[in-house]
Amino acid sequence: MMLRKFAAITSVAGLAFAGAGAALAEDTPAAAAAPAGPTALSTPAMSSSLSSNADPLSADLGPLGKIWVSGQVSAYGLTQTAAPSVHDEHKGDIGNFQIEVQKTDGVVQFYVQAGAYNFPSLGTPLTNTIKLTESTFRYVPVAYLKIVPNADFNIEIGELPTLIGAEYTFTFENLNIERGLLWNQEPAISRGVQANYTKGPLAVSVSVNDGYYSNHYGTVSGLVTYTASMKDTIAVAASGAFDKTATSTFVTPVAQNNGTVWNVMWTHTDGPWVINPYIQYTTTPKDIKFGLGSTASTFGGAVLAKYAFNPMFNLAGRVEYIVSSGSKVALLYGTKSDAWSFTLTPTLQIKTYFVRGEFSYTKIGSGSIGSEFGKFGNKSEQTRAMIETGVLF
Repeated sequence: MMLRKFAAITSVAGLAFAGAGAALAEDTPAAAAAPAGPTALSTPAMSSSLSSNADPLSADLGPLGKIWVSGQVSAYGLTQTAAPSVHDEHKGDIGNFQIEVQKTDGVVQFYVQAGAYNFPSLGTPLTNTIKLTESTFRYVPVAYLKIVPNADFNIEIGELPTLIGAEYTFTFENLNIERGLLWNQEPAISRGVQANYTKGPLAVSVSVNDGYYSNHYGTVSGLVTYTASMKDTIAVAASGAFDKTATSTFVTPVAQNNGTVWNVMWTHTDGPWVINPYIQYTTTPKDIKFGLGSTASTFGGAVLAKYAFNPMFNLAGRVEYIVSSGSKVALLYGTKSDAWSFTLTPTLQIKTYFVRGEFSYTKIGSGSIGSEFGKFGNKSEQTRAMIETGVLF
């Protein structure tokens, strides 16, 4: 789907878009899904902070079957400290202007998601929505054909949400408006083929894809999810490159695209509570010809949580920490840097309309001057206040 993406310096930019994504995978137990209405769609995947429209538009096209149409329109505003420039201290933009068209029954199914979007992410500069859309996955970020021979097995082919991570790619899918620091190391959307198998409490997905949207099909990803009880789900995800490529673009960080990423995630749902702790480990190889002067790695952990006061109002939060190694490769805020963050997001949703605020604080514990926050990259703290509002139709 990160994403994390836009830094004035190469190291932060690499971090940023490694995430382009998501990060959240449509099959990941990032947070228990919100209770669905009688015809609510399971795709795009949603956390339990916002609920998709329980009665989306549909049309019966005869031999083609029933086609469903849904979408999101939202905008956000932000004020922040330690901005890259005075022009970035206060910003506002479109968060999502998207539509989904899908067929969800029969042997042959499909899903198409189109429109403009943004990926506000902690610790990375914000980019104009149109510029970001055109620099990443363009105006059709997700689109795939799905072959479903039986209820237990299916194959998806096309542009797919990542299997990695505990946060999804788009703002409306997540507990928080902004993605987190761990998400900044993950892929978000990949092109490839994915097989999915479900039997009882076990679900397994395996994909051969182009990693961080490199257009080089040299990555294998997998996700194993076990539903231990009505309240607890455990998942293990991993992705790694089996064939190296020098591709390096705004959305494809060469270090992460040639490395590996590993997640262990637990989701606990109990009454008004959803708690989702997870850990992450990533590696990048040494390859002088790609500009990677040493091996490097990151290790991090996060806890995402939500408490629902009533069906319309909830409060979500996230705490995380990540540290990097490597003497000649900067995966965070300089070589051997670390950072932590805290985010709080109250959300009000009335039918399909929503508004939510957000306060976030990011602290670099150990970084390199020039690779941190602020105009000169010499600030170790950044605070943001945001508001997002829109409709899920």
